[in-house]
This record gives sequence, structure tokens and C-alpha cells, in this order.
Amino acid sequence: MSKKFENIAIVCKQDDPRVIDPLQDLCDHLTKSGVRLLPSDDIENADLIVAIGGDGTMLHASRIARESGTPILGVNHGRLGFLADITPDEMIASLDHVLQGNYSSDSRLLLEVNLRHSNGEELTAFALNDVVLQRFGTGRMVDFETRVEGRYVNTHSGDGLIVATPTGSTAYSLSCGGPIIEPQLDAVVIVPVCPHTLTDRPIVISASQAIEVTLLERDDTKAEVTVDGFSIGDIVPTDKLRISAAKNRVTLLHPPGYDFYEILRSKLFWGRDSRKRNA
Repeated sequence: MSKKFENIAIVCKQDDPRVIDPLQDLCDHLTKSGVRLLPSDDIENADLIVAIGGDGTMLHASRIARESGTPILGVNHGRLGFLADITPDEMIASLDHVLQGNYSSDSRLLLEVNLRHSNGEELTAFALNDVVLQRFGTGRMVDFETRVEGRYVNTHSGDGLIVATPTGSTAYSLSCGGPIIEPQLDAVVIVPVCPHTLTDRPIVISASQAIEVTLLERDDTKAEVTVDGFSIGDIVPTDKLRISAAKNRVTLLHPPGYDFYEILRSKLFWGRDSRKRNA
């Protein structure tokens, strides 16, 4: 049985000129439809979040919806837009389909990130896309060790490491040679960034397994950890970085006709005859 959406919160960058007109159109349409509009700081009472913008806006919506479990519907006004899949021209029609209960629900994996410092301080964050360990403030490579469920995997040298969810497999991970993972799979990809050794390749593991990353003692070793593009702090050799599947997940809604492979074809230009493009 489809859920009825009577209270909707809209999340967007209100200072983005691309969003002003569609935001007004959306608010007018929802008000006429009898929907109660809520501010984005009242997510707990919302039945649905409509995120207008790019994937960055979708990531922001996922952060504020994590505890409440409020589903998210994305309208793409960004650049690439793997997460926000509704086009501006389809916004009103797609929203009407959803309000009428005609939609599909998509549960996405979240990663829980724990950075434990040697002084006992701990930082916790959650990632829908990826966790990135990257060299910081130095031109030198960073050396680190990875373990999966306590089992030694490899010692790496390079610019860093990406741990990505299926959702994040089409983001930074993809640009570093990682594979695309179908969103429904409970899997995580570990991708070295510019590895010094060419045999240091991406590896896909079950999301049920925890990943531990430790820096090695080297001269001038500096690195930081970012979660969905936001830095959560520096990491030194005496610190421990642990990444595991979070208990909560993020629910995305899609209007009728949603097809993950169609999104890939659209964004990555698959399925086109290269002979015609070069003619």
C-alpha cells in the first residue's frame, strides 16, 4: 500500500537562481493540491522531502532525513544529477504521480564513519556517497594499510583511498577507475586514488564487513578524511578510521518509468553509435 503524502518539506539552495522559478511553481502547485508545506528544519513531521538542485542538494537532504527516515524525491537542477533524476519539465507531472501513490521506492545503503584519535576523541559521520582518505598539505604520497573485518588486505602508497557505496560508485569513485555498482546491491567498493603501484586495484566487498584504515609512520605524513565532500578532520598514524554499514538507510522515491540503466545511458552517453558522432 502506497503512503499518502500530506506534509512535504522542500530542500534547496534558495540563493541559486536556477531554483527560484521552479521552487515557486512547486509551492503553488502543492498548495493548490492541499499539501501542507513544512520548513526544512521540520523534517520529523514531513511525509516526504522534495529536493530541488543537484546531487549535492540530495546529499544534504539525506543527512537531515537520516534519523526520521523521511523519503526523498529529487528534482535535478544541477549538472550531472545521478541522484536527482526528475527533470524540471517533468517536475509537476512526476510529483502528481507520486502524490497519487504511483511511484517506486529505493532503499540506499549508508556508511557509518568513525574516526578515533589517540587521545580518545571520536568523530562519527554518515555517508550516502563516499568516504575519502586523502593526502593533505603536502606534495608527498600517503602510506596506509587497509583491513577488512580485521583481516589484512594491503599496504597502499598514493594520493589516498575512496570507500564508496553503490550510490557513490558513480561519483568520485568512478573517476578513479572504480566500477559502477547497481544501487540495490549491499556492497562497498574500495578504490585507491592514484596508487604508486599499478597492481593496487579497486575491490568490491560485502557491505556487512567493516573496513579499517591506518596511516603508516612516514616523514611529513598528513591526511584528512572527508565524508560526502565534507572534511571531518585530519588523521595521523596513531588514529583509527573505521567504516561500516549504518543501521539506517536512505529511501529515495522515483516516478513511474524510472530506470537506473536509462540514467546511466543519459549521463554517460552510452548506447550511441560512435561512427555517427564522428561523421
